[in-house]
This record gives sequence, structure tokens and C-alpha cells, in this order.
Amino acid sequence: MGLASVLIEFAIITGVMLGVATVLFVDLGSVRSVIVDRERARTLAPYAVALIIILLINRSARQAGPLLSWLIGWEITALIESIEGEFVVWVQSFESPMLTEYLAFMYLYGYAFLLIFPFVLYYVLPNTRAFRELAIAFGLNYTLGLLCYILFIAYGPRNQLADVVQPLLYQHHPLSQLVTREVNVNTNVFPSLHTSLSVTVALMAWRTRKEYPLWVPIAAIFAASVTVATVYTGIHWVIDVIAGIALAAFSVYAGARFADYRPDLRSSKWLPERLERTR
Repeated sequence: MGLASVLIEFAIITGVMLGVATVLFVDLGSVRSVIVDRERARTLAPYAVALIIILLINRSARQAGPLLSWLIGWEITALIESIEGEFVVWVQSFESPMLTEYLAFMYLYGYAFLLIFPFVLYYVLPNTRAFRELAIAFGLNYTLGLLCYILFIAYGPRNQLADVVQPLLYQHHPLSQLVTREVNVNTNVFPSLHTSLSVTVALMAWRTRKEYPLWVPIAAIFAASVTVATVYTGIHWVIDVIAGIALAAFSVYAGARFADYRPDLRSSKWLPERLERTR
């Protein structure tokens, strides 16, 4: 099975999860109304385009980044290991086939679901603020994460402690390496973007708890599972996770602040939201 087949399987499983969640959480009547709402599309388009551009830059930079990283970066793998020791080995001592399958599923498919579904949830809300906050928070996660990957060189436990840490994800899902190699390199572990983006979704779920109360516990379970999976599979250190949580908290806070300003397409300026509403 090649990369194309793996991506098709990945898309099918993630698509089913998105479809089920959409039926459970989204009023299908509101979907029909927002699809034809051109004003909403014009309002949110700058945020969506900006995030897409950041993702494209991030993808390109991830390939060239390691070269720059070795020129100006700080190799912190030994420092992290000296602080953390073999904590990941202890976490993996609880390994069982069922737990591994669950956490591997969450690391791969649950994470992809968390990256996409919140945008569906927030796009159909009458107020566009949550969508804007999420787009800004995601953009900050990727931008600051890339900066850290350039400034800090760090190998994960499965590379640094290869004699005692098992690469559980790749042992149970060897074909997943075809996907992960396309989006990351071994030295990009500090901070854990799997953690930061998942925790960002959970924090945004809490911020929108009045609109989607049932989404809060589900987002929390998914985010916690992805976070644990990053350590359990030997991909990240706990320090990477802590840094990811801090990055998420900052990104959500900044997203809430920056969302106070919205682009005015008529004047090509950014206006405070309260002033934009009066126009």
C-alpha cells in the first residue's frame, strides 16, 4: 500500500467522523442558510485565506527549516533528557494492545478530526467571532511552532532513547510513517503541535460552551487522548507537551484579543469590532 492508498483510507475514516459529528452537533437547517450567506463568507474569507497561507509557508519551511536550524538553532535534546530522564519509559510500561490501538487512533484520526470539525461548528454560528478566534489561534500555533522548530533542535524519545523507548505508533501502524514523513522531521518535537492544537480546540470549546455544551467534554477527551498519545508513542517528551499547552493558552488568549479587530474590505483597514458593527 502506497502513500495514495494511505491518504484515501485516512480521508475516509476522518470523513466518517466529521459526518457523524456534523449530524450530532450541527443544525442542518443552519448549514443551508450559511452556505448562501455571502456576507458571512466575505467576513471570514480573510481569516481562512491567511490561515491557508500560513499552512503553505509552514509546509515549505518544514523541509528547509532543519538546514537553517542546524546553522542557528540550539540543540536541546540532551538538556530535555537530563531534566526528564526516562519518564517516557515509565509511561510505556502501561502498554497494552488495546490502549495502543486507542491512542494511535487518536493520534492519527482524532487529531485530524480536531483540526477540521471546530471550523464547521463555528462557521454555522450566527456570530462569526468564534471562527475568527480559532483561525487566529491556529495561525499563531503554526507560526510560533515553526519558529521554535528553527530555534530549537530536539529529537524525540524514540530517537534519543531508542534502546528503551518503543516506537509504538509505527510498530502498530507502520504505514503511518508515509504520512508523518510528509509533514514533519525528527528534530521538530519542541513544542508538540499535536498537543498545542488539540488543547487550543479544547480551550475554544470551553469558550463556546453556551453554544455547544456537549462539545466541551468531547473536545476535552479528544485533546487529552491526543496529548497522552504523543508521549505514550514515544514521539514527544513531557516537556514538549508542557510547552505545547503553554503555546495553546497563549494562542487562544491572543486570538480572543486580535478578534476584536476585523478587516474592512471597503477601506482595506482593520477596525475594532465594535466600530465595524456600526457601519
